[in-house]
Amino acid sequence: MSDQKQQKRERKHILDLEKYVDKKLRVKFSGGREVVGVLQGYDPLSNLVLSDTIEFLRDPSDLSKITDKTRTLGLCVCRHVSIVMIAPEEGMTETENPFAVPDTDES
Repeated sequence: MSDQKQQKRERKHILDLEKYVDKKLRVKFSGGREVVGVLQGYDPLSNLVLSDTIEFLRDPSDLSKITDKTRTLGLCVCRHVSIVMIAPEEGMTETENPFAVPDTDES
């Protein structure tokens, strides 16, 4: 009897992405790439489909920094294994790292 109840019980996803469908999301990937796009769909593994996707290009001299330059990607499928962060674009603000060591040039 308990096996039947377990099979009938619906599994819930860790991320509730339903409320973000048709809204802009910012997605960061392993390797440092960062995109913003409108969430069109997702699956239980958190693979994402984004439309009107724009990639923010990195600074060639310092790959850890994002520049103001962008590249239009359009429709994009984001694999869950490479996604590091998913955040709504609305209301997101970037803060400085409180643990960063300031550069001191001693000449």
